[in-house]
Formats: sequence, C-alpha cells, structure tokens
Amino acid sequence: MSMTEIAHCSGITDYFVFSGKFILIDSTGNSSAALFNDCISKSLVSDSFVEPEYSYAATILTSADTLPEGSSLIPLRNLFASQDPRSAKAARALGLLNWRRSTRFCSRCGTPLADDSRETARRCTKCGTVVYPRISPCIIILVSRPKADGGREMLLARHVQRNQDMYTCIAGFMECGESVEECAAREVKEETGLSITNIRYFKSQSWPFPEQLMIGLTADYAGGDITLQKDELADAQWFSPDALPHSPPPGSLAWDLIHTSGSLL
Repeated sequence: MSMTEIAHCSGITDYFVFSGKFILIDSTGNSSAALFNDCISKSLVSDSFVEPEYSYAATILTSADTLPEGSSLIPLRNLFASQDPRSAKAARALGLLNWRRSTRFCSRCGTPLADDSRETARRCTKCGTVVYPRISPCIIILVSRPKADGGREMLLARHVQRNQDMYTCIAGFMECGESVEECAAREVKEETGLSITNIRYFKSQSWPFPEQLMIGLTADYAGGDITLQKDELADAQWFSPDALPHSPPPGSLAWDLIHTSGSLL
C-alpha cells in the first residue's frame, strides 16, 4: 500500500506520527488524520504502514527539524503516564516502525524484503524466508530488605550509560536458555554482587525503544555486599521509600515498581 493510499485508508480511527521516542500532536493535543495526511503530502516521512485490524495508521518523520505548522512533539511515554487508551496501540505502532527500519534485507540471501500480505511479517522475494517482528524480553527488578528500625528499603542504581543523575531498578536482557527468575538473579549478582530470593512477578510493559518487553519483578535481599559492575553502574545504594533520589518519571514500569509496589515490599 502506497503512502497516498494509507493516507486515505478507510476504517482508521488512530493516526500516529513518530520521531524517535516522540509523537507528533496538533494544536489541540491530538494526533489527527489531518496532521498525518499533511506529513505525507509534504513528504516529511520515510515510512508508513496501516493495520486495519487494529484501526490505526503509523508513520515516522524523516527529520524533527521541519514540522507542520501548529504541531509539536511530545514524549510517547506521556501517553503511558496518562493511561491514554491509545497507549498499547501506539507502542505497537512504534515498535513495528523500528522493526521495519532495521529489517530490510533477507539475512539468508541478502534480497530486499517485502511486506507479507497475510500476516505481520516481511517475506524475502527470492528465497521465501519469513521474518517476524523482534521482541526482546528484559527483566526489571526492585530488590528490598528490612530496615533496622522497621519498614523496608529498596536497592536503586545509577547507570553509566543512561541518565547520569537518575537512580532506577536493576534491569537487563534475558539470555538464551534462561528463565525469568534465572535472568533476574544473574543480573542482580553481576551488577551489584548481591544475592536475591523470593522473586515475584509484578507486571509487564511493552517498551518500544526499540522493541523490549519489560517484565517487572520484586525480590528480597538474600546476602552480600554491594560490589559494582563498573562498566554498567556508577553507583548503587539502599533507599527508604520516604527518602528517594531522583528516579524515572511516570509512564515507565520502573516508576510503577518504585512508587506503587509499596504493598509488595
């Protein structure tokens, strides 16, 4: 389906225009069909697609330097934070746009891939290899322990490669052959030197930056002293819920773990 056909596709209720981790909105705060079509007609986008079964169309800007008049970019996570009913659909749309951008050629024979006509996949036009969207499972875990004066405190860390002034939960990608629990114990041990027990599921979140499925967990401290993995963490400390450092904003699973899992600590 061409960009012109997408712009005029019937049955679409939601239109998403992305730029990196941001979504484009008009002067009324909406991501409208008019704004979507304006971006396409002015050739401001590099890729577009539609999923009629989900009633949305999505596109991605070539550059954030030129935007339609009266429009602006806001973080996509704002939709997550406000529990906007379009959040899950928008996460899917951005995840698929990221996948389409990085999945253009067959890994078996090098031939350009084409969209499959029957399912969410790309198919090699030469050897027939079918490539499905990539989803990378990650654990994110809040570890806690009893305080000497009562209550509990939580383990938070400042990462080397991320926001330097922000403390958050330990997180990491699952490796082949691991269970969720094994991954959690390994990541905490590798990054902090601590052992954990009583690993519990909290909730999950699709995180399309670019294709993670975040699996939220809580666990109890089982032993050890903090020993930092220097290439991953700049610092890690125990914090009381009433004396938290700068932490992730609403809209992320990390925020939910730190600020709303108190009854589980």
